[in-house]
Amino acid sequence: LLILLCACDAQREAGQNEDQLARLGDAEIGETAIQQYACVTCHKIPGVVGPDSWIGPSLRHIGSRTYLAGIVPNTPDNMIAWLTKPKVIAPDSAMPDLGVTDAHARHIAAFLYQLD
Repeated sequence: LLILLCACDAQREAGQNEDQLARLGDAEIGETAIQQYACVTCHKIPGVVGPDSWIGPSLRHIGSRTYLAGIVPNTPDNMIAWLTKPKVIAPDSAMPDLGVTDAHARHIAAFLYQLD
């Protein structure tokens, strides 16, 4: 019974994430915003041209990771929060607050989640 309940919980959570993903923005606009905010300065991002040295992790398969910044569950809402206010989530992180707008964060999240 416990296994069945856990499976139902996981299925409900997956459904919530799918609903949240559906509310995200346009991946093409997100790719442009990634370039505007110069994300490739610190991250290797598949399909986005940038330097071969970076400070932050590669964003390949970011959508399938369990956590963002090793701290918060990887959900669309948390991704948007991380992009807009990283220091609120992880004050000691090297991730700078770049002033990413909520709208741009939704578009960037849409782009990042489609990388998987």
